[in-house]
Amino acid sequence: MKIIKRDGTEVEFNKNKIYNAIMAANKDVTPLYQIDSTVALEFANLIEEKCKKFPKTPKVEEVQDEVEYILMEGYPVLAKAYITYRYEHNLLRKQNTTDTQILSTVNLQNEEVKQENSNKDPAIIPTQRDYIAGLVSRDLTDRYLLPEDIKKAHEAGIIHFHDSDYFIQHSHNCCLVNLEDMLQNGTVINKTLIERPHSFATACNIATQIMAQVASCQYGGQTITLSHLAPFVNISREKIREEVLDELLPIQDEIDLIDYPMNLIEQITEKRVKDEIKRGVQTMQYQINTLMTTNGQTPFVSINMYLGEAKNEQEKKDLALIIEEVLNQRIQGVKNEKGIWVTPTFPKLLYVLEEDNITEDSPYWYLTELAAKCTAKRMVPDYISEKMMRENKINILGTGDCYPCMGCRSFLTPDRTIKTLGNVAKAKNYEEDKPKYYGRFNQGVVTVNLVDIACSSQKDEDLFWKIFDERMELCHRALRIRHEHLLGTPSDVAPILWQYGALARLDKGETIDKLLYDGYSTISLGYAGLWEAVYYMTNKKLTEEEGKEFGLTIMKKLNEYTTKWKKAENIDYSLYGTPIESTTYKFARCLQERFGIIEGVTDKNYITNSYHVHVTEPIDAFSKLKLESEFQLLSPGGAISYIEVPNMQHNIKAVLSVIKYIYNNIMYAELNTKSDYCMVCGYDGEIKIIEDDKKLIWECPNCGNRDQRKMSVVRRTCGYLGSQFWNQGRTQEIKERVLHL
Repeated sequence: MKIIKRDGTEVEFNKNKIYNAIMAANKDVTPLYQIDSTVALEFANLIEEKCKKFPKTPKVEEVQDEVEYILMEGYPVLAKAYITYRYEHNLLRKQNTTDTQILSTVNLQNEEVKQENSNKDPAIIPTQRDYIAGLVSRDLTDRYLLPEDIKKAHEAGIIHFHDSDYFIQHSHNCCLVNLEDMLQNGTVINKTLIERPHSFATACNIATQIMAQVASCQYGGQTITLSHLAPFVNISREKIREEVLDELLPIQDEIDLIDYPMNLIEQITEKRVKDEIKRGVQTMQYQINTLMTTNGQTPFVSINMYLGEAKNEQEKKDLALIIEEVLNQRIQGVKNEKGIWVTPTFPKLLYVLEEDNITEDSPYWYLTELAAKCTAKRMVPDYISEKMMRENKINILGTGDCYPCMGCRSFLTPDRTIKTLGNVAKAKNYEEDKPKYYGRFNQGVVTVNLVDIACSSQKDEDLFWKIFDERMELCHRALRIRHEHLLGTPSDVAPILWQYGALARLDKGETIDKLLYDGYSTISLGYAGLWEAVYYMTNKKLTEEEGKEFGLTIMKKLNEYTTKWKKAENIDYSLYGTPIESTTYKFARCLQERFGIIEGVTDKNYITNSYHVHVTEPIDAFSKLKLESEFQLLSPGGAISYIEVPNMQHNIKAVLSVIKYIYNNIMYAELNTKSDYCMVCGYDGEIKIIEDDKKLIWECPNCGNRDQRKMSVVRRTCGYLGSQFWNQGRTQEIKERVLHL
């Protein structure tokens, strides 16, 4: 049996340590209240047996709690001495916890750090460097930057103050990169002027360099759109056409160029244009997957594919060529170190469904068919419905907008800067009276644990809403801390973002303050565990009418708070369905420690993301999407829905049916399948999760391989793909997912 130490390392359970601790406390009481060593050994044996029945690997604090319980039953004086002994040792440990966490991280012994992020490899030096910096940042944040009540609420899993490992720096969360401005009007990278590119291939190369720079200056996701690259296709076309004609000049005496069939010249030109598009897209795919940012991972990039962004018909046709190539290359995949084609985790692809591509008779239906094949094999793209977005994202001019998310799900609020700010970011591609999205960003997130509110109320609805109000004010103060930490930030801290076009073109020394108000940027109130909170309070599921109504009431109440704060402070607070990855495990553990095991509520090592239907709930794909669409509308700051599907590579027709349903019913959704490979035996089916000694591990069903270094496993994690494995809570959630189709 294993035990998890305070620094996150996992070691063998040793009952002798329990015995030694009891005997150490025994020395501090008078002989009248002391126990015999044989009794202490019996207690140690009894606690060991109790721990063997734990549903998961026990933490050292949980074992110490068991010692307290058993001593308090018949030996209160000794129990008091043990509690004092435990407290004193905790104080000594706190003096050096950051040091021990750093050392355990470097030595690959910290299980929590090793599984903190499914897209970071904890064995490599850049990731370790990032984690070490993060541990120092968390320590400073806890001791200096957060009020005691917010810090304690975060530690207790009541709220989650996101990304505290980056908080000491004045950086933000996620953004939509204004790639058009940077490419068309030039930018600066590492003090080197980058002028407007003269070909599509060069534009792609510059774009990947921009992505890497942006990723190194923020801690969240970024999105670029292919429509910003599309104009460079025609630039290459004109250049290539001239080259073709130049090649024919040496033989002009033999061929009358006037009589030479121009359609053949155009065919040669178009073939070379497509070759250049292929090379440019390949550059982006390979550079994104081989670049490593300063936080030790591939840039967290999403690529938007939206025909409706094209400015004319030629540009739309060229954009379609780029989208086609992106999809074809993603279907192929990338080769791993063994030379096997596998699923890359990035870039994340976003495919916008619109009138031009949603029916069999629409001109770009072939792209949607290709997207469906890509989804069936590689789990991307995700789908955004232009129809649903335009109905629900209404800007200050009263018209509906369609635009991509900034990462896995974070969406900007509809533009209200048109009438108030004008070109506040000093962008060189600013268009008056036109809604602006590229160049905007999110300031950060604080998430409330809805399950904790419910359990704290003991099913008393009046008390539930009283605690709810208190937690909202706690979250509000925490969000204000995030906002105020960005105030006064000079543009010089991240020139690529604030001075050279990614988000703005501010002057040197100018602060970013005016970009934090009036709706230019957002700040997010996150929420988690709606399913469990509703079930605890009503004994009904979100899939039942009474449960759904209570869930919608909670969502509306959350929106009332963000609306109130926004109106009072002119800051765009927005409700965000948090993609809790490692936090789902932390919240679940904290709930179990505070409230014990409650069936259907705290009996898992995870809680449900945002408003989602529980992963174990039997429900068909269309019913799930329809139900969740009601909640998605009430999560304007960010939301995504998914359905779990089997291998669909031989049933593309069914994938297309789901895609059409998404277009007509929900704003943003994705399909989850599996994409695995065992490097030991070559098995390319689903690698399974099994339980061994209370720990969930991955095992090849063909050869029994359990070495994670010798297998490729890709799963959807909170809206994005992960491939570096997950903590025990998320692994259990993945294991328990049921199919919806």
